[in-house]
Amino acid sequence: MTLRIEIDRSTSLHRGAANGHNRWHPDIRPVAAVDPGEAATFELRDSRDRTLTRASKHDDLLATPSLAHPLTGPLEVRGAEPGDVLEVEIVGYETDEFGWTAIWPGSGWLGDLFERPFLARWELDGRHARSDELPGVAVPAGVFAGVIGVAPSRDLFERAREREAVLAESGATFDLPSPELAAPPEAGDGLRTFPPRENGGNMDIRDLVAGAKLWLPVLVPGALLSIGDLHFAQGDGEVCIAAIETGGTATVRVDLVRDGPRLRFPSWESPPRPGRRCFATTGIPLDDEGRNADRDLNLATRRALIELLDWLTSERSLGREAAYVLMSVAAELRISEVVDAPNALVSAALPLDVFEEA
Repeated sequence: MTLRIEIDRSTSLHRGAANGHNRWHPDIRPVAAVDPGEAATFELRDSRDRTLTRASKHDDLLATPSLAHPLTGPLEVRGAEPGDVLEVEIVGYETDEFGWTAIWPGSGWLGDLFERPFLARWELDGRHARSDELPGVAVPAGVFAGVIGVAPSRDLFERAREREAVLAESGATFDLPSPELAAPPEAGDGLRTFPPRENGGNMDIRDLVAGAKLWLPVLVPGALLSIGDLHFAQGDGEVCIAAIETGGTATVRVDLVRDGPRLRFPSWESPPRPGRRCFATTGIPLDDEGRNADRDLNLATRRALIELLDWLTSERSLGREAAYVLMSVAAELRISEVVDAPNALVSAALPLDVFEEA
């Protein structure tokens, strides 16, 4: 019988609901335990903990608190010790029948081009997602959990806090530790879940579908595995900062690897992707004024995405916000080359089967 970690989605995690957390902290205690080789099902909240619904409007985004990410767990794997590797086999997922994708003003890779909130509400039938905000579009299911990670060691916890504080002082903008809306409250000094780190976390690897395997370094006794941020589908990069966000379940089988190389970062293996016909734009490292940079993948990505945005609005008659959403949930970013100085090339490929008439 598979262990099931249940949650009460009528109560928000930050208001005291059991069996979850929204900070990475070495002192959060496990809520359940399994032996190596056993499976567990995690019931999952969506990334905003049901504060967005079918009735939500665009402007509601401005009043929605940032609850990301409500995670289920931690799950103890008995016998796991630092230096081991945790193997997580993805057995399967189930999703809710509703999902959403949001653009907040300034959010995502092209955020400076979007000043208004925009909410796409999706109906999920198990095979496709459709939204009135994106007429003529049906996004095929590619379900995966955006966040899968283990507890950080005390050493990693302190190193990450220190290095991220130094980075913030240099002018970088991201979420530093804060007790506001923290769950549990005693983890208010914990690492925010937005960036991935050595322990895994918010990796948003869209290939971690059913049949995939993920290997994570064990950093604390018991490993302490947590999962959240379920996505019905997502493009590479999640470029508007949201996928098709939903709730549901994730079932995984865990095991320990002790005779392999010691991991410093997560690694993974995916099942084969089906072949899909795509239209792709490309970009080289030019800034908005046309100045050339040397192999700057950030600028090349921006150029490729803006080209795809323009193609979607001109050739497919999507509004700019709808096009940005579609890129975030379906486009595939590819580093086409990095060696031909000064112009690295990034491609932004959109599978054409997302269009219902294709």
